[in-house]
Amino acid sequence: MALLHPVLLCGGSGTRLWPLSRKSYPKQFSKLIGEESLFQASAKRLSGDMFEAPLIVTADAFRFIVSEQLAAIEQAALAIMIEPDGRNTAPAVVAAALWLAKTDADALMLVAPSDHVIPDGDAFRAAVSAAIPAAQDGQLVTFGITPTRAETGYGYLELEAGNTANIHEPQKLSRFVEKPDALRAEEMIKAGHFLWNAGIFLFSAKAILAAYKEHARSLMDSVGAAIDQAETDLGFTRLAPAPWSDVEDISVDYAIMEKAQNLNVMPYSGGWSDLGGWEAVWKETGPDHSGNVCSANATAIDCKDTLLRSEAKNLEVVGIGLEDIVAVAMPDAVLVAHKSDSPRVREAVAALKQKNRKQATEFPRDHRPWGWFESLVVGNRFQVKRIVVHPGASLSLQSHHHRSEHWIVVQGTAKVTVDEDVKLVSENQSVYIPLGAVHRMENPGKVPMVLIEVQTGSYLGEDDIIRYEDAYARN
Repeated sequence: MALLHPVLLCGGSGTRLWPLSRKSYPKQFSKLIGEESLFQASAKRLSGDMFEAPLIVTADAFRFIVSEQLAAIEQAALAIMIEPDGRNTAPAVVAAALWLAKTDADALMLVAPSDHVIPDGDAFRAAVSAAIPAAQDGQLVTFGITPTRAETGYGYLELEAGNTANIHEPQKLSRFVEKPDALRAEEMIKAGHFLWNAGIFLFSAKAILAAYKEHARSLMDSVGAAIDQAETDLGFTRLAPAPWSDVEDISVDYAIMEKAQNLNVMPYSGGWSDLGGWEAVWKETGPDHSGNVCSANATAIDCKDTLLRSEAKNLEVVGIGLEDIVAVAMPDAVLVAHKSDSPRVREAVAALKQKNRKQATEFPRDHRPWGWFESLVVGNRFQVKRIVVHPGASLSLQSHHHRSEHWIVVQGTAKVTVDEDVKLVSENQSVYIPLGAVHRMENPGKVPMVLIEVQTGSYLGEDDIIRYEDAYARN
């Protein structure tokens, strides 16, 4: 059997799970359910004897997060493709198809979002196996989820007359149905030949490229030029920005699937969620006998059907007498809402953007290719940060116009460069970085290095950095 090429789409920056999911660190990279991120769970689900290494399509801001999270589960990507700008799923899919077709036009592609929950990986892989013959015959196979309720938040797939959602083999598709109102959703559930549209696809590179050639030729040409002019950067494939700027922002459903005639649907009933909001997280996490879901740092007293979640080790969330409430606490923001109102989280993000609050888009922990940092205290002309540097990693050689820094190592050993002076700084030792000094911090050890940084100066923004050398090719 030919091996499948998983294509994981992880360039999105959804806001429906704010405050945990933000533009700078969206939900696919968070540990929403279990000890792995949704991205890691997706990569593991699409691995094993059936699969080649995954092809990842992502954004520039997430490229090192992707490689780091794959390394943490002992996986490596076939390629990590970086879009200059997010343009929805249609450009991402054809980019992956063009890239794979360069070496194998018959390559079978399993395209999947990286932020879905599919608890039974074996059942899903069995469904994929059942759909392979149709894909090899040139069909474009989309996966449809057997509905469990009259859901108005999903699009639907209508099977052709005489086909049923209960047969576990590919079925003929009649049409795509937009998200319905409640009455129409009830009617479709009773009819028995409608499935939820999961946004997961299986086809050969040759078949999907033929569909793009017929239905979206200009999009395919622009993406093809971006592929041809792509550059390799530290192992990443950067699509060329100039031709990409002409690419239409459109989903693969609208661009291709709603127009193509060679469509099949593979029904799947083994459990699925796109984790599109906090109520979905509550359902998938598994409420207790009172309907409550509590994180390790949360306590429910006389509560019912409530989600209480703290994302900070030293912040306890306690609910008393609550019912149907979502309460999610981050170090810098807290969400409290009725579960039924959780889809309105986007309104909160929009309101915070209007107020120019960084909480709208910026995650409190700032992830960098060398590790991460977080601000502990910010005051007038000073800031205190905790910085964690991965083993073998280093910050850029840099200087600042407006601030000086004092570093105190609290774990591991730092190799510190200050102008011409290079030395090792161990735990409980410190070093001073004067204003304007050219400096660098490295972790020469085999364990993460942790330090506390105290900044003082007239301006403490992250854009006050002049880089002279950088191992990660950042401008």
